[in-house]
Amino acid sequence: MLVKHVVTESSVIGVPWGAAGVELTDCRRYVHKTRTEQTTGQQTAGHDHGGSAVADTSDTRTPAQIEADIRRRRVTLAETLDEIGVRVHPKTIVGDAKAKVVASVDNSLGRAYVGANRVVSDVRAQLVTEDGAPRLERVVPVALVVVGLVGLLAVGTRRRRD
Repeated sequence: MLVKHVVTESSVIGVPWGAAGVELTDCRRYVHKTRTEQTTGQQTAGHDHGGSAVADTSDTRTPAQIEADIRRRRVTLAETLDEIGVRVHPKTIVGDAKAKVVASVDNSLGRAYVGANRVVSDVRAQLVTEDGAPRLERVVPVALVVVGLVGLLAVGTRRRRD
């Protein structure tokens, strides 16, 4: 059985290589099919009958059909080689690596922003009422703690200088 794999642009993240929809063939299964056809003498209509190392004298194609098949294979091979060249090009590899790093950093920064925003919202909810007025019973103790910490830091740095 001839197995075809369709390669699309979305199969490689961030790499705009080649045209979408190019078909690649599983050569082992294709050669096995060709050899099976040679031993039984049966060919299936619509399949590509070439690529075997042994010449098949029962081929009923005209020379024009064979030439057209060769031209088609050359074009397909050229497209495949171009795609491989683009995929293994150092700029493509570096571009893929950069895209993965940027995506990772964007994801990390997004999570950090959401976490910080959540903390600020929680603190604000504790210190401010729903109508926006400060809750003095909670703001005053927090302010005293902050002033005390700043004072301790100032005294500690003054002692180190002396």
